[in-house]
Amino acid sequence: MTIETLNQILKQLETLEIKELQQLNQTIQKYLADNEETVKQAAFHQALIDSGLVKQIKHPIYEPITERRLIHAEGKPVSESIIEERR
Repeated sequence: MTIETLNQILKQLETLEIKELQQLNQTIQKYLADNEETVKQAAFHQALIDSGLVKQIKHPIYEPITERRLIHAEGKPVSESIIEERR
């Protein structure tokens, strides 16, 4: 961030009301905590790789859940079938 951008942000702070400043403070604190957590996690992953415990870190891929359609099943409920099989 350039000094000019930072100065513009600081000037805008002067126009905010108390509630807005408090909300901004909470948002900044959350951002800093999340950023710190990310840095700690990256350091932990690097330590695992450096020690040879793991070769690579795989990050989960989050896919959106598609719409699920119900199917019609004939006969008695599945829960009843499971209970009967356990006996």
